[in-house]
Amino acid sequence: MKTDIRTMDLNLLKTLDALLDERSVTRAAARLSLTQPAVSGMLTRLRDCFDDPLFSRTQRGIVPTPRALELAAPVKRILSETEALLQRKVFNPASAEMTITVAATDYALKAVIVPFVTALRRQAPGIRVAVVPVEAGQLADQLARGEIDFALVTPETTPQELHTRHLFDERYVCMMRKDHPDAGPRPLTLDRFCQLDQVLVSFTGDRFSGVTDRALAALGRERRVVMAINSFLMLPEILQLSDLIAVTPYRLTVGVEKMAIQAPPLVIPGFTKILAWHDRTHRDAGHRWLRALFTALFSDEP
Repeated sequence: MKTDIRTMDLNLLKTLDALLDERSVTRAAARLSLTQPAVSGMLTRLRDCFDDPLFSRTQRGIVPTPRALELAAPVKRILSETEALLQRKVFNPASAEMTITVAATDYALKAVIVPFVTALRRQAPGIRVAVVPVEAGQLADQLARGEIDFALVTPETTPQELHTRHLFDERYVCMMRKDHPDAGPRPLTLDRFCQLDQVLVSFTGDRFSGVTDRALAALGRERRVVMAINSFLMLPEILQLSDLIAVTPYRLTVGVEKMAIQAPPLVIPGFTKILAWHDRTHRDAGHRWLRALFTALFSDEP
């Protein structure tokens, strides 16, 4: 590197970070509220500073060199730590005004977001919450770019580079309408369970096999799945209007009216729900408080 650290302009690092994210001089200029010639001029200075071309032009934009890719994480960390240095150290939730974006499935929307927002409104009414769908393959990049702040996911779907915190472990139960013929006091037998018509919640909406079916297959059995939907939210209404039953996470049954719950007649592995976030916000006082609130909601559970 030719430039002494004492003469390095922090704006050059912000430009490099924008170019690495956007892979386009035009988009980087728009993000930085600068003109395209200004960003091109800063790229020239960056090339001189690091003694490397950093990017090469293609028909679709610019492509980073290996040296530029090596700089990506350190530059983002420097900018994040510098931003944190300039922020207020004291966070007052009662007067805080900010917006956070949380990636969540419809399951997590009911099981986590609803109680979280209820508590948040009491303690920090100035904080707004936007909920977006989980895009598993894009999660790390979305968190790094600040498109989302938190993700409610499972350990199996979480990139290793993210910070995580355990929230709770979930179990499965059988749900049916209260006046269903099999909603009586006697537990479901495995034979009866396999005979009943069932609805399965699948994110793709077209799969007729899930964790319950894998557990049954281990016993040499199978069930009758006659309907597959891609959302938990419509499940109670479907069950209320039919003789179908469903194997569903227990937390989705809490507070649902006109529903009966039965224990499954076999062991069905549950799952763990965690909170994930990026190192970009790991030290932020407001985000630390929000993470503590998420955790506190489930800290008293066995």
